[in-house]
Amino acid sequence: MLIPKNNANLMRTKILIKLAESYLTDKFADADRIPLELRPKETQPSRCCVYKDRAVLKYRCMAGLGHCPEEETDELKTLREYGNEALDRRQAPKNKLSVIDIACSACIKSQYVITDVCRGCFAQPCRLNCPKEAISIVNGRARIDPDKCVNCGKCFEVCPYHSVVKIPVPCEEACPVGAITKDEFGKEHIDTEKCISCGKCLASCPFGAIVERSQMIDVMREIKETDKKVVAMLAPAVLGQFPGSVNSLVCALKKFGFSDVMEVAVGADITTQKEAAEFIERMEEGAKFMTTSCCPAYYRAAQVHIPEIKPYVSDTKTPMYYTAELVKKSDPACIAVFVGPCLAKRAEAEYDPNVDYVLTFEELGAMLVASGINVDECAEEPFGLVSHKEGRQFPVTGGVAGAVASLVGDKVEIRPEKIDGLTKENIKLLKRYAAKGSENNMLEVMCCEGGCVSGPGCIALSKKAARAVDSYAATGEPLTFETKIGEK
Repeated sequence: MLIPKNNANLMRTKILIKLAESYLTDKFADADRIPLELRPKETQPSRCCVYKDRAVLKYRCMAGLGHCPEEETDELKTLREYGNEALDRRQAPKNKLSVIDIACSACIKSQYVITDVCRGCFAQPCRLNCPKEAISIVNGRARIDPDKCVNCGKCFEVCPYHSVVKIPVPCEEACPVGAITKDEFGKEHIDTEKCISCGKCLASCPFGAIVERSQMIDVMREIKETDKKVVAMLAPAVLGQFPGSVNSLVCALKKFGFSDVMEVAVGADITTQKEAAEFIERMEEGAKFMTTSCCPAYYRAAQVHIPEIKPYVSDTKTPMYYTAELVKKSDPACIAVFVGPCLAKRAEAEYDPNVDYVLTFEELGAMLVASGINVDECAEEPFGLVSHKEGRQFPVTGGVAGAVASLVGDKVEIRPEKIDGLTKENIKLLKRYAAKGSENNMLEVMCCEGGCVSGPGCIALSKKAARAVDSYAATGEPLTFETKIGEK
């Protein structure tokens, strides 16, 4: 999933930094000034007026404090009060994506439109290929009858001048499972029963109307106000996300207050060993294929939207699971914090007793900026447990299947295929594979195109991050079935 730099995403980062600064400075005493500081009266408003901009910013701040704007009804409650409630709670906010009603622009229904680029050509492929005869030629130009059009896109595909454009509803277009739809007023709503927490709608909304419930303040409170050891578990996609080396980041996190920093690629090594063994067993038992993925959004999609694929989904746990297991085995009383590129990991963590909180790279970056810690100025500090080549390559498309294939070797034949992105089309493809089988017996499913380095919680360009992952993986020692994981 390509997440271009835009004002909506930049504002989300600014809000997180302001909230972190407000907590570190005076425990939210000045939190209610954040919307005013981010949208001063003399600036050009983004909406009808600066006051509506500030109202939207308040709701976005509420989400940054771990609250759900859709569930809050007291308009007079201050951000300081919401911040104090965040400091009082002792359980992580439940994973939920929601829409800020007043921020939603109620985009017009998705449709195809013929522009003035139309030449009214003699061929008329748009008219002849329209299955509903919705296109006619008026005054030498093609016109679409909206009452007949079914948005099939045939005219868009065949126009030689590219004069047909699609006007999408960005969030609906991005959602692969149809979990976000309009109400009678044109406002968008997310069906939590259908939602797979992939975050594609959040990343695509041009108005910043979709928000998640952050756990950033909870983690900061655990570090700054309790005596518990707090361990950061860094996902392999962290490579390239911050300036300096990954070992400089280890030093920066300890400087912030984390007791220890664990490389989740170590857990990925365990996943590789167990999944390779599982694949060999399944193939020997005659299974048609097996899907591999570390993505909770895919697991949720398989459970709710592609039930026919469930028998082929690997039973092996994710790298986060095995890493947290190692962390809690070392110190059962510690606080385990997964740091990664993914919103769906919060949903996975709700079912994992060993994971206490989940942060995105964006949230971690906001914490470091607010505290004045520059990663590239920190000394390098090694991880306590060192990962292997196979586990390090997990966050790029093909990395998981490649890691498993390297261990399977010639024990059984392995024919991998990459399902690069959980889109509407690829969901149909998985349904077809479940019904009719596939020429390949190992299907790697990545929810985000390009892999976890393209996740909605990333702060670096995916190609840059992928290159950093490849370079780091190349320095790792190879993994075998006999490698003992978790020993210092």
